[in-house]
Amino acid sequence: MFSARALRCAHVPNVVRRTALHPLYKKTSIRLNSSSSTGATVRKEQNTQVDAQTAPASSTAQKQSTQDVAETQTPQQEKVEGLAPSTPRLDERLGVENMNKAKELSTFTKLLTYELKKIYGHQRFLKRILGGPYRVRESLNTSPGGHVNIPRTEFREDKLYVDSRPIPNIWLRDNCQCGSCMHDTTKQRLLDTFSIPKDISIKSHWIEGEGEDPTFKIEWSDGHESRYLRSFLAQTTTTEDFKAIQRQGLVELNLWDSRIASNPPTQAYHHVMSRDDPQKLLRKIRTHGFCYVDGTPSENPLFTKMLLERISFIRETHYGGFYDFTADLASNDTAYTNIALEAHTDTTYFSDPAGLQAFHLLSHTDGEGGASLLVDGFKAAEELRRTDRKAYEILSTVNVHAHASGNEGISIQPYRGFPVLEHDSATGDLLRVRWNSSDRASIELPIEEVETWYDAARKFDAILKKKENEYWEQLVPGRVLIFDNWRVLHGRSSFTGKRRICGGYVNRDDWISKFKMLEFGSEDVLKGLAVN
Repeated sequence: MFSARALRCAHVPNVVRRTALHPLYKKTSIRLNSSSSTGATVRKEQNTQVDAQTAPASSTAQKQSTQDVAETQTPQQEKVEGLAPSTPRLDERLGVENMNKAKELSTFTKLLTYELKKIYGHQRFLKRILGGPYRVRESLNTSPGGHVNIPRTEFREDKLYVDSRPIPNIWLRDNCQCGSCMHDTTKQRLLDTFSIPKDISIKSHWIEGEGEDPTFKIEWSDGHESRYLRSFLAQTTTTEDFKAIQRQGLVELNLWDSRIASNPPTQAYHHVMSRDDPQKLLRKIRTHGFCYVDGTPSENPLFTKMLLERISFIRETHYGGFYDFTADLASNDTAYTNIALEAHTDTTYFSDPAGLQAFHLLSHTDGEGGASLLVDGFKAAEELRRTDRKAYEILSTVNVHAHASGNEGISIQPYRGFPVLEHDSATGDLLRVRWNSSDRASIELPIEEVETWYDAARKFDAILKKKENEYWEQLVPGRVLIFDNWRVLHGRSSFTGKRRICGGYVNRDDWISKFKMLEFGSEDVLKGLAVN
């Protein structure tokens, strides 16, 4: 579909292995085994988790449950793993000269495999994202810590194993949880990582406590003593999907269309301001992409500013921080006019676009119009993926540049281009929609191939403009609209008269941080920092 040059231009995130969300699920993986000199063989292995309660709390080495391994081999392929005792050594059967040739061929095979991975990594990424912009997950309304199955954890020959995986000594020592190595409050590392001897080893080890979460203690060769809860060690085996839950505060998303007008998500201002936290407000924004806050005093914009500050810090931009404006083109942007605006996302010209955006119509006099438009970008992307995967692929891989140059002395551009549809490289989930034709600059394709992007963008634009996907609402004083700028596109109809609007931006990382700590609990979020 694209030339080699075009593919080099396209930004393709790193690809990681596809795994099941929950460690209790059985995993089936296909991987290349390049140990044979004649080429790569394909091995399919079935892994099952070991029940945590079957592992005795003992320091003695224990036998690990065997795994069923089925290998498919051609007659010429050498089975390296699981050799019978009577099988001659490979170098004895080949001879020294042939063995050297085999080593050279093995090196060549590794280099070739590396190059092939770079080429086909793009295809694996596409396969992941074309599987869907988001996936519904089970049981995500409670703390992620409650979902982590505690696998077998044991010492074997002065090495710590979790779920049959050896944990490197350098990682264990570097992630010691004691007060002298890790600050109890900030969870920042106090230890100088590179003061740890490269050959650090376990001098002695023992287990304290009983039940499901005993403490594993280690005395190191440098004299330091470390302790680790089994639940902490268990997180080293969690999948990439599961880690993303804690990093991003993932929950089940509710995709919507124009029918949401009958029952949009709302929250009362006095509940957000008078109670301990804005958890319910943030949960509705996380699941639906937006929420109204009703009953917000409109006589002074300060009340709206206080509402945003309940979530987090208000983001400063070249427009300032908290804004309070009328249609006077004061900031040389079409938002400061009275013309109609098509559905778009804001600040596409930043490397890190604004996370949340808020609007509060304080007054509208001597005129009419100015209805607000919302479109669920994730739902539109899902519709595009279902109806035209080629177009979805193009908008997910071709970088587009943007700029903000309306103000004198200012020309803001991201450090690189980004695709319209951005995905999490670990999970394949749709993460962000960047869509603003007004601020779009160049398209990162050879000029003779840009037409492919325009064709794909035209199809996405048509979906966004479908009447059934457009949710229109006339804002009124006292109702604040807060929406996720990474997901929900917004616009407005033209208007007459004089409107006064206040609002502001909140950084993505800031509001997701507040949501995670309230939704999942600080203890569960913080204890997974070393592995998430």
